[in-house]
Amino acid sequence: MAAYPFREIEKKWQTYWESKKTFRTPVDVDTTKPKYYVLDMFPYPSGAGLHVGHPEGYTATDIVARYKRMCGFNVLHPIGWDAFGLPAEQYALRTGTHPRITTERNINRFRQQLQSLGFSYDWDREVDTTDPNYFKWTQWIFLKLLERGLAYEAKVPVWWCEELGTTLANEEVVDGKSDIGGHPCERRMLRQWVLRITHYAERLLEGLDHTDWPQSTKEMQRNWIGRSQGAEIDFAVKGLESPLIRVYTTRPDTIFGATYMVLAPEHPLVEQITTKDQLPEVHHYQLLASRKSDLERTELQKNKTGVFTGAFVMNPATQGEIPIWIADYVLSSYGTGAIMGVPGQDERDWAFAAKYDLPIVRTVQPPADFTGFAYTGDGPAINSGFLNGLSISEAKEKIIEWLEKDGVGTRKVNYKLRDWLFSRQRYWGEPIPVVFEDEQVCSLPENALPITLPELEEFKPSGTPEGPLALAEDWIITTNPDSGKAARRETNTMPQWAGSCWYFLRYIDPHNSECLVDSELEKYWMPVDLYIGGAEHAVLHLLYARFWHMVLYDAGVVSTPEPFAKLVHQGMILGELEYTGWKNHETNQWVSSEYVALGKHIETDVHLEAILIHQDQVIKDGENFVLKDAPHIQLDVRAHKMSKSRGNVINPDDIITQYGADAFRLYEMFMGPLEQVKPWSTRGVHGTFRFLNRVWRLITDQPLSDQEPNRTQLRLLHQCIDRVTSDIEALRMNTAIASLMEFTNAAFKWKELPRKIVEPFLLLLSPFAPHLCEELWEWIGHEESLAYMSWPDVQQEHLKEDMVDLPVQVNGRVRATIRVAMDADQKEVIESALDEPNVVRFLEGKPPKREIYVPGRILNLVSG
Repeated sequence: MAAYPFREIEKKWQTYWESKKTFRTPVDVDTTKPKYYVLDMFPYPSGAGLHVGHPEGYTATDIVARYKRMCGFNVLHPIGWDAFGLPAEQYALRTGTHPRITTERNINRFRQQLQSLGFSYDWDREVDTTDPNYFKWTQWIFLKLLERGLAYEAKVPVWWCEELGTTLANEEVVDGKSDIGGHPCERRMLRQWVLRITHYAERLLEGLDHTDWPQSTKEMQRNWIGRSQGAEIDFAVKGLESPLIRVYTTRPDTIFGATYMVLAPEHPLVEQITTKDQLPEVHHYQLLASRKSDLERTELQKNKTGVFTGAFVMNPATQGEIPIWIADYVLSSYGTGAIMGVPGQDERDWAFAAKYDLPIVRTVQPPADFTGFAYTGDGPAINSGFLNGLSISEAKEKIIEWLEKDGVGTRKVNYKLRDWLFSRQRYWGEPIPVVFEDEQVCSLPENALPITLPELEEFKPSGTPEGPLALAEDWIITTNPDSGKAARRETNTMPQWAGSCWYFLRYIDPHNSECLVDSELEKYWMPVDLYIGGAEHAVLHLLYARFWHMVLYDAGVVSTPEPFAKLVHQGMILGELEYTGWKNHETNQWVSSEYVALGKHIETDVHLEAILIHQDQVIKDGENFVLKDAPHIQLDVRAHKMSKSRGNVINPDDIITQYGADAFRLYEMFMGPLEQVKPWSTRGVHGTFRFLNRVWRLITDQPLSDQEPNRTQLRLLHQCIDRVTSDIEALRMNTAIASLMEFTNAAFKWKELPRKIVEPFLLLLSPFAPHLCEELWEWIGHEESLAYMSWPDVQQEHLKEDMVDLPVQVNGRVRATIRVAMDADQKEVIESALDEPNVVRFLEGKPPKREIYVPGRILNLVSG
């Protein structure tokens, strides 16, 4: 038989599946059957298309979807596009191409690539966040948030670039300058829409306990939410009757050691309390702080800076005066935007106090052998009045009681989580469904949705912080449908996160024009049973989607408090391994990598030249890679993240053209555990391609036998069924494939291939290599697709090993050892022996003249 004709086969079956709508899940499903909702994280259709890392998660979900269908489940396996976003708008600015055109082109490219891989998506459920029929319901959810007091307007600092005439996202500003052009940027207070996610902080924490998610992801969410317990304390400003400055602290027990206070530079009281002499210096510092990101002001800034305001507050515990400073390491967005400086018990505060010669008072007794600066451990309270001698936990309780009794503080649970800044000064995003009538916010009625974007010929910035929509004057001026009065539209748009917060609900009922999702369908399909996507979305996407889902749960729109029951992160696929050799350019001699550190020879300190070595010049020696022509020279080996700049991006189209989609799918799953980071190897694809060719030859090179399988064949088949089934359930795709390969190797030794063995084997292989298996299923006489055939059941009686290693003699000398069942009959044992090449060689290719079999002990074949 000719080699496996994968190009013709894959095109044939992709056309078949599309024309027959093989994987369409009807809206009116039989709800008496079990369901399985398997979901990929929403892909953003970029102009670059897919690289080989993207389909890893998609392949895993497709295997599970195909398997579950064959197990009798109603399966929901949809796909769609998270298509709003900044890249399309930036492309429009550069080229004048409307973002809609760019987006449609990118979607078509992604769709074609996904279809070429044979993924069993229900394409009738395809959604696109830029489709007005979709974002109508995104806007509807915003109105629900507004109605429930969870959306509000606030003045929020944003990056503003005067030269570009636009606001910029955090990722577009580097070191206080625009990423494009390097123009100076500064923070400006701008009216923004904000979502009150903090009202759900406790529920977002508690809900994690009811999900089957990676512990690392749960911990990242918990850290982001950042629950802490402490107290809010009011400090009176000296010389002012009001207002008080309120601080939040997790260590109220250290108040006796508070020797200064720090406000965020943008704190609203800075202007009011700063003395006249200090105003110029304070204003200058505020300007410098406005040019830094929050990250630069906190984690990246090792050298803390600040300016004295000239004002003082009274420490309510000591009644002493303490100075008020401003410092950019304090953020207005966290806590109250003010802290009490306790240098004796806080390393950051110690560094600040030491720099500016501020008093340092310890409030916890450090151990006798402590030689550091700030002491952050436990110990008895000192220099703390009525708290002296108490442990930290005891002192916390006593001081909070005192604060509340004296009316200068209260117990407080706080969260690092901030309310979600929801608006963007962009064109390519969902319009916010409100109007302003006499400066009052007015929600638009549901029948006015969707609010679509105006058709602009140019997408350049407006020159003001309002964004491009401010240029669409005819669109901005409108009428409030409820009052009939003149009104102005909102010129901010929603962030890209909006459409991806609820897409999994729209997949359930994508064509419903009356409501977001039918309640009965939602009750049947939710929650998502398996959600697979990258760990880069472990915090924000998952947090925002859970928040929206909880709001919809409270509104009675959905029936489950959590959207995703099980979450798995696929590991990153890195570029091909890169091999680096080190050469002394003076002597022209190679230096083994074990003698190299920081580009120098560790013994002679001579600088060495790094030389990239082609993989054809490399061999593996144990755990190391060495030069083929100089095996004593070890090489440095590393795989890097795929990027255009490194030139190591692998296009899946090229792999599919050379090896086919099934070989590509198999390799992506065979590389290693799904969650593990792995380097790509195109040579590895050749290995899975060879395996598929072996399967093709195994079944097409000879007619199938209608004889009953023997005991060995049944045992190997059912062992394979058992392993592959349990491995798919546990997402151990690599070991499932290994079992399929082992079975194929064994089957090649059989003289006859029973149909009753081949059919279940093809069903086992089909989720991994669906095109090949569909073709072979048809080849052996079936007219219907195997997509909904029943998954093979493992029969326990065939799993019993009870095997023995039996020596096989030819003319009295052992020529092979075979593994057979203890109770195998003589015919079965002889057949196995004659499959051994060494036995055949010593029989000179002729049948034995006589067989002597001692059951379970030995077989002797006598040649003629």
